[in-house]
Amino acid sequence: MNEDVRITVWVRGRVQGVGFRWFTRANALEIGDLRGFALNLDDGRVQIVAEGSRDNCHRLLDWLRSDDTPGRVDGVTEIWGTPRGGYDTFAIR
Repeated sequence: MNEDVRITVWVRGRVQGVGFRWFTRANALEIGDLRGFALNLDDGRVQIVAEGSRDNCHRLLDWLRSDDTPGRVDGVTEIWGTPRGGYDTFAIR
């Protein structure tokens, strides 16, 4: 079963000022059928909200945990939930 889900992710490490949000958006668009955003937080983390199929959200999460991201990821925390909608595409905020 590959229902639509919402995933909220917080990435910590050296993830601001290195193109992290841009590459996250590019990866989400490449995966396809993901909507949401990537946002720099005041505490140095990046927050990502993505809605789409469970498989595609897992693919984005796997990329966020890989060695292929810009900067340095020290940790990734995620919460899964029900889509709320309201996103037309995947944006940088």
